[in-house]
Amino acid sequence: MQIDSDLLDNAIKEQSSEPIFRLYGWSPKCISLGRNQKDDFLKDIKIDVVRRLTGGRALLHDDEVTYSYITPVSAVPNGEGVNNSYKYISGILIKFFKTLGIELDFGENKKVSTHFDYCMLLSTGADVCFQGKKIIGSAQFRKEGYILQHGSILFGYDKELLESLFHEEVKGITTVKEILPDITKEDFINQLEEFVSQL
Repeated sequence: MQIDSDLLDNAIKEQSSEPIFRLYGWSPKCISLGRNQKDDFLKDIKIDVVRRLTGGRALLHDDEVTYSYITPVSAVPNGEGVNNSYKYISGILIKFFKTLGIELDFGENKKVSTHFDYCMLLSTGADVCFQGKKIIGSAQFRKEGYILQHGSILFGYDKELLESLFHEEVKGITTVKEILPDITKEDFINQLEEFVSQL
């Protein structure tokens, strides 16, 4: 995530007009906390913890594909509106999934208890869902006329580990593995990179 921050700063310095799209994974698995999130619930856990530049709630980075997208606000239609820019950038991922025969859409705003610490249990109108279940969680940061949006595309997840870390029942999420059981993570990444390179 430091690389995301560095790429954003470099784009600002160079006044880059081209978007930057990046994919990455995590080893070892770890938790990232939102910019201002308290970490009280993480007492005595045996897992690495980092803090993101972006806001939002905690994420376990494990069996996922993380993406980041950096762009001038001016390059996004109606990009001054945060919700518009979320939907524009996340819409790229929705279009990609459509090439795999999967129809994703934006979730509905749902009232949820504020004690949820795990990001994927929360739902907003900018989240990406499959049949009502969240599959992509994203967060955004803006600086000097540029947007950094990054997020987690759930490829799979360890329900037992998540529930032990966050002390919440994990429900209302789905994964690439559940929807497309025959695709490998490597193939998924290669196809996503190819799709984005043609935009």
